[in-house]
Amino acid sequence: MNTDWIQSGKVRARITEDGALEVACTGLTTQTKYYKTLLKEFFRKDFPPLRPGYGDYSIHIVMEHMGDAPWMDLDNLAKALLDSLTGNVFEDDHQVARLLVERRGAERDGIWLRAEAMG
Repeated sequence: MNTDWIQSGKVRARITEDGALEVACTGLTTQTKYYKTLLKEFFRKDFPPLRPGYGDYSIHIVMEHMGDAPWMDLDNLAKALLDSLTGNVFEDDHQVARLLVERRGAERDGIWLRAEAMG
C-alpha cells in the first residue's frame, strides 16, 4: 500500500499501512467552514477517489496552534471536517461512533485528522 503523502496547497493526505486516512492542513482560521470547502476540493481534485465505507468510524481531530489558542469552537471545527469526509470516507457522519477533538500548542498552526473504520 502506498503510504506517501499527496499534497496540494495547504492540504496533504495519505492512507496509512493500517488503512486509516490521515489529513493535515497548514495554517489556522477561525472560519471553520473554510476547512469543509478546502478538503472537499482536495478530495475531488487531488486525492485518489475513495469508496465511502459502511459501518462505524473513529475520528481523531487535533487543532495545533502557536502561542495563545485562537478563538475557535472545536465542535464547529469538528462538524466542518466531518462534513468534508462525508461521501469520501463514509456515507454519512452518523457513522462516527468515536470522536476525539482536541487543541494543543505546537511549533506551527494547523489541523490534523485521522479517520479509520472500526471493527
